[in-house]
Amino acid sequence: MHKPITPYLKSRQIRQFLLLPILTILTILTVITIIPPHPATPHPPRTNDQGQMTNDLSPISQTPDPTELVQRGTRHYQQGQFLEATQLWEEASAIYGDRPISLTQAQTLTYLALAYHKLGRRPQAATAIAQSLELLQQVDPLPSTGLAILAQALNTRGILELASGQHQAALDTWKQAATTYDRAGDDIGKLGSLINQAQALQALGQYRRARTLLEQWIVELDRQPDTLLKAAGLRSLGVALQTIGDLEQSQAVLEQSWALSDRLQSPGDTSATLLNIGNIARYLHRDDIAIAYYQQAEQLATDPLTRSQAQLNQFSLFVTQGDWDAARRLRPQLQSHLATLPPSQAAIYARVNFAASWSKIGEDLPEIAQELAETVAIAKDLQDGRSQAYALTQLGQLYRQAEQWQEAETLTEQALQIAQSIQADEIIAPAAWQLGQIFSQQQQLQPALTAYNIAFETLQSLRRDLVAISPDLQFDFKESVEPVYRELVSLLLQPDATPREIERARQVMEALQIAELDNFFREACLDVQPVQLEQIDTQAAAFYPIVLPDRLEVILSLPDQPLRHYSTALSNSRIEATLEELRSAMHPGYSSPERLRLSAQVYDWLIRPAEADLAKSEITTLVFIPDGGFAAIPLAALYDGSRYLIETYNTALSPGLQLFPQGLTQEKLTALTAGLTEGRQGFSPLPGVAQEFQQITQKVGGDTLLDRQFTRAQFEAQLNRNSYPIIHLATHGQFSSNPEETFLLTWDGRIFIKDFDKLFNKQRLGILKPIELLVMSACQTATGDKRATLGLAGFALRSGARSTLASLWSVHDQSTADLMSEFYRQLTRSEAGMTKTEALRQAQLALLNDPLHKHPYYWSAFILVGNWL
Repeated sequence: MHKPITPYLKSRQIRQFLLLPILTILTILTVITIIPPHPATPHPPRTNDQGQMTNDLSPISQTPDPTELVQRGTRHYQQGQFLEATQLWEEASAIYGDRPISLTQAQTLTYLALAYHKLGRRPQAATAIAQSLELLQQVDPLPSTGLAILAQALNTRGILELASGQHQAALDTWKQAATTYDRAGDDIGKLGSLINQAQALQALGQYRRARTLLEQWIVELDRQPDTLLKAAGLRSLGVALQTIGDLEQSQAVLEQSWALSDRLQSPGDTSATLLNIGNIARYLHRDDIAIAYYQQAEQLATDPLTRSQAQLNQFSLFVTQGDWDAARRLRPQLQSHLATLPPSQAAIYARVNFAASWSKIGEDLPEIAQELAETVAIAKDLQDGRSQAYALTQLGQLYRQAEQWQEAETLTEQALQIAQSIQADEIIAPAAWQLGQIFSQQQQLQPALTAYNIAFETLQSLRRDLVAISPDLQFDFKESVEPVYRELVSLLLQPDATPREIERARQVMEALQIAELDNFFREACLDVQPVQLEQIDTQAAAFYPIVLPDRLEVILSLPDQPLRHYSTALSNSRIEATLEELRSAMHPGYSSPERLRLSAQVYDWLIRPAEADLAKSEITTLVFIPDGGFAAIPLAALYDGSRYLIETYNTALSPGLQLFPQGLTQEKLTALTAGLTEGRQGFSPLPGVAQEFQQITQKVGGDTLLDRQFTRAQFEAQLNRNSYPIIHLATHGQFSSNPEETFLLTWDGRIFIKDFDKLFNKQRLGILKPIELLVMSACQTATGDKRATLGLAGFALRSGARSTLASLWSVHDQSTADLMSEFYRQLTRSEAGMTKTEALRQAQLALLNDPLHKHPYYWSAFILVGNWL
């Protein structure tokens, strides 16, 4: 038994790391759709000498019947007792091996492969499924029961292939499984394989195909007769839709399952569905509604595990809300229920996650450590490496918070070794991160860097898997992913950092930018490629401002020169407060001296230390890959004490040089202009848009959709009809870090970012020429949202445009029209070499020199994102 934690333990909250709520584990299992064994002829329940039913699973005779062994293994498997199931199925398989080939023998090997997979025994699982399929090939022709067994074997092989990273192979195998289930007349089995296909498509980055496949099955299931199997299929489908971020459709399907199981009077099925609906409410931060669903699920639960799940979800939500009293009232009952659960993987996850939530209250931590130590022992007895690694990681976390470093290090290293041995990446990442924190807190820099690099590389390999799981479930981005990147960068950027370490830090920050966008889209759909700055523009410098807890770091990239970095000792709260105040200071009513002071302050942080290098390298363009609040401020308005930054340099923003869009050639510019002059849906009129469009079409020509013409349908039709190098949208809209709040206003509704790529499908597929420039001249970033430019970058990436010109706030109508007119005049000048960023700079300078519009409010909001050439 591990040494108990000393009674004194700091009371600050302990962060929950990888530890999944029990609801998450069940969600993943449902999505993977591991079809449990279903024996054809179940034996009657056993009775004791008094005629009472018993759960005794011991053999009836000295010579076991393999069919009986298979059935007993099935019961253990369905209870999450995978070691016992494995042992029974191994025994049955050995007996069958001495007999002529049979379908039951092949089925047993399939079951065995599933159990091996659950225990992390990948080589044994692969061998068992290969043997099963080999036996089935020797049975010719296969009867209908044989087709069902073959389908199940193929389904299992797909599961193993997906787990080993063979995503295309898994997809192909599950297609075979679906066809075979169809031939066997098993519609629910076919549904399971199709849900699995959707997961493989997600892993391959084909998210729209995954969604289409699932939506087709909503229609197909509607045609099925109303049975509990249909209710279960709808529930699995609803969970699958949830994992791809289609919460509205997911809720509709789950409510359909709920209505069906309720009508068929199956409280157990209803309880399971209510749990999943509660998860959606929780994801949407409708906590009271989520708790109501969990409580109803608890009342209807017919088995102890589901009841415990419902209570555990309530408990963790109370803790998250800081409602300690409610959590304390529920804890004894939940603790008692968990103690009565038979040993199984699901029970271990429940115990671990209960401990993780309980520890956040900051009470009884020695008791929690004891509970976790016992849970580790149970997992070890079950030979369940994944569960053991989960429990060890959480136990190591408790010792880390207690600053009992040796125990914390030992436990976390054990967890990491077990996770690596079974290739459980979802455990490797947080365990390595935790180990890196332990070394870092003891000032052991090199071991810390080694551990952090393992965590980082694992998260990179998990990139597509992370987005296939909803936030608040397996990996919450802000809590469990982003800190790994920032803490690694902080370790790399020491005062004596080598060029190699600075380059590594730059790569990590680029990866963080992409991970943020993946998390925003709920899709790992971005194609990335390493790009050197000198390959893009020999007169551009790239700035990477990085907000760390104790300082601001800036990495400077100059063409054909080693990277350098410099730092300013500031708290992240001070940095963000200054940036927020600077943005507010751009309003005309703000004190001009104070605005200039703030602009100069941020200039000193970012640009002043690089002035000599910029001049020596004859730099003309500054490209910012902004972090945190730097993305929401007008960098063109930074002030060096006598001049604004825009008076010296072109400026542009990029979500990362790895996403730099290349490839289009210069051609005659024509534009599709679309927008509103009249007020719609509570938004104010934009009377200057008509003049803006007139001036644009005079300079570049093209087509216009104005007011009633600017509907989504007509806009989409026009995009599909012609190629336009420029799309100019003058309409209200909002950029936000929440995709549900990122939209463009049309006459008849809104275009949300999740549908934006559908409009530009022909351009993205190469049927029509891609877009050179997307302009959104009347949109604004959401107030108080420092990550709002994720929405702006999202629109740019969704459209496939090389460059996007947009505004950080909704600017004065007339000044916008004047700036756009000058921008297009500059862009169409006959002189060669006029870049988009230079055209924007000249337009901004024109307003700066106009007495009516010289205030930065009128010109500094406009930013160019993407390709600045």
